[in-house]
Amino acid sequence: MEFLHFTLVDLIDIILVAAVIFVIFRWIKGSSAMNIFIAIIILFLVRVLATALNMRMISALLGAILDVGALAIIIIFQPEIRRFLNNIGRTAGDNTLIRRLLRRQRAEGLDSDNMSQVVSAVEQMASHKTGALIVIRRRDNLQSIIATGDSIDARISERLIMNIFFKNSPLHDGAMVIGDNHIIAARCTLPLTERLDLPAHYGMRHRAAVGLAEQCDADVIVVSEETGQVSFVRGRSITLVETSATLKLKLQNNDQ
Repeated sequence: MEFLHFTLVDLIDIILVAAVIFVIFRWIKGSSAMNIFIAIIILFLVRVLATALNMRMISALLGAILDVGALAIIIIFQPEIRRFLNNIGRTAGDNTLIRRLLRRQRAEGLDSDNMSQVVSAVEQMASHKTGALIVIRRRDNLQSIIATGDSIDARISERLIMNIFFKNSPLHDGAMVIGDNHIIAARCTLPLTERLDLPAHYGMRHRAAVGLAEQCDADVIVVSEETGQVSFVRGRSITLVETSATLKLKLQNNDQ
């Protein structure tokens, strides 16, 4: 039987396909597209089996479904595809050699004094259960996010951050964006994540923080208004921060 003929090239092909599927699976895990992805994989495997067994009618039917659905798949998975490609580019951009070849700048981050101001403000807001959403810009300029808010362009200070997020402040809703060691804007609107695997107690601030971090390389700090807990979000990772020292360490690890 010809379809049982197996070579080293076939093994390499299978390993590469499995690796691609694993990476895609990891990136859409917990999202609303997960079930659709599983269905596509099942249809593809059934078609491969039908072709191997020379079942022409079912193979042709599944082939037509997959061919016609190619455009629909791209549309359905558009957010996941964008995040996937963005992550590949960001990971490659973090490589020192590639960064030098492309003359790409290092991530901005915060200097020591301004980092201390931010951490102190977060500590105070957490103790008073003042809700806050702070975006720390790195390489991505976030112009589309900044444009949704009110321009501030002010020096970073603990008091100013606390005043902006004070519950009676007209600027307390939405996110603050910090970059170039300045408060750039406040009351900014962030995209919400579509992930379904986040804990039920995470509110809109957490979902907005994850939604932004999925799409760019910014760091996001969340202070819960209900519990006063502080969370640090980078990429698809969200970490509960127990101490100010831990938060400062997270912000210092700027190239991770």
